[in-house]
Amino acid sequence: MGAAGTRKKVQRKFKLRGFTLKVEALEEALAFLSRFPDAEDDALDLLIDEIDKESLKSSILDREAIHRVVSLLLDADAAVDPSSTVASNRAALRVIDAFVIPRFRYDPIKKVFYEHTGRLPIHGEAEDKAALYRDRYQLLLQRLSRDKYFSRPAFDTEMTDSESCEITPIQSLIGCTGRRWIMGVISQLEEGHFFLEDLTAAVPIDLANAKITSGFFVENTIIVAEGELLSNGIFQVNTCGFPPLEDREASLSLLMGLDFFGGGVLSTEETLRLSELEKKAVNDMFVILSDVWLDNDETMEKLAVVLDGYDSVEVVPSLFVLMGNFCSRPCNLAFHSFSSLRMQFGKLGEMIEAHPRLKEQSRFLFIPGPDDAGPSKVLPRCSLPKYLMEDLQKHIPNAIFSSNPCRIKFYTQEIVFFRQDLLYRMRRSSLIPPSTEETSDPFEHLVATITHQGHLCPLPLTVQPIIWNYDHCLRLYPTPHTIVLGDKSEQKAFKYTGITCFNPGSFSNDSTFAAYRPCTKDVELSALES
Repeated sequence: MGAAGTRKKVQRKFKLRGFTLKVEALEEALAFLSRFPDAEDDALDLLIDEIDKESLKSSILDREAIHRVVSLLLDADAAVDPSSTVASNRAALRVIDAFVIPRFRYDPIKKVFYEHTGRLPIHGEAEDKAALYRDRYQLLLQRLSRDKYFSRPAFDTEMTDSESCEITPIQSLIGCTGRRWIMGVISQLEEGHFFLEDLTAAVPIDLANAKITSGFFVENTIIVAEGELLSNGIFQVNTCGFPPLEDREASLSLLMGLDFFGGGVLSTEETLRLSELEKKAVNDMFVILSDVWLDNDETMEKLAVVLDGYDSVEVVPSLFVLMGNFCSRPCNLAFHSFSSLRMQFGKLGEMIEAHPRLKEQSRFLFIPGPDDAGPSKVLPRCSLPKYLMEDLQKHIPNAIFSSNPCRIKFYTQEIVFFRQDLLYRMRRSSLIPPSTEETSDPFEHLVATITHQGHLCPLPLTVQPIIWNYDHCLRLYPTPHTIVLGDKSEQKAFKYTGITCFNPGSFSNDSTFAAYRPCTKDVELSALES
């Protein structure tokens, strides 16, 4: 391939992974590839994989960002032979920071998704807040419109209005009699009075006698309600539930190669190749621990036991995911021990370094918790501050620090990690006691809520603030294969409509953690004996 062809290929591959290269950054990448004329593609994949793991402030890459990664690769053994086992194992696992996930907006007129190409400021304007709700609504409405129960057959003239489940815009309810289906956001537009609001209007609702499906019905959630408009203008709800789920493959087939997950778009041939490799990766295992308090001696002793145990097994885990909180006290304005916390991270680095097999063959991913150090408690949260991590990185140079939530692509499998005490907040914010008809397990209700809402945190913004322009980072559309919900509530695992969901539990509080085998999607809930 000529020089011009190589330039285009490099730019295209970076763009597929959500990056834009400045001219000097492109030259730096080409200079790196020129070192491997016989393995150019492998070297390029390795370079992009390593850049993916960096904590980047922008998806537009300059020379310095590329140079830093190139220097690390040239010092590493993997760069000597990009087709080596180490390189291929690294390429199998890609960590995707929330702040580089592409944003898509649905056009209901043309019925297509468009990728946002401009800047996404952290501090949004008033219209950005309105767009957050509109985009959530449009996403679920386009999914619902394909459901066989909510789309009227084009040639079925025998179906009466009472038999149809077709969604009626709220604006069109006036003057309508009889049973109607509406879809909208539960809003409290007046103190103590709840409304259902869509893009056309809002109507007060009465949920007192409504029969509901599984899940937590909180303010801000989008529901489909069946009932009728009373003479006093209130919509009497008979039954209501969340918009039905759509099979992952059905969603993907309609997205025409758009990269909603952020892991890059793969060709059919590449997907098949990676699927075969994924089936063979029977030894790969992820160990996930949540609430790892580094300032607690008992927790550190328990962590040493876990590391000793996995260091002695025949095949060590390929990934350790350590989720916050990393301190037993909230790192807020009253917290004055940042230098001590930095030192404790350094001690953790020494502990890992004392297990040479784990240091060499495993990778360590750090995800901040809700009370960890950072600019604010708003979601998504950026990775842990560099100041705290410097001592740890001296011992574990290939440690990965990512945002909360964070995504991992393992071959073809998509995994979402989210550390938030979500269950307690959802139960507290629930407007109606959850239905016990299908299940009385709160975790199962939580899983049903986030999957049907297509969103990790469908709480009111007053309960959990979200950066308006980065709300798309918390979406679960198309549905991922696995969702890991780090929560201080008791550990649980639940498979729901083909999605594996689990909570590893609180390691510091009850010595619980989880091991996940991506090859089989099996979850092993574990605990240390007290």
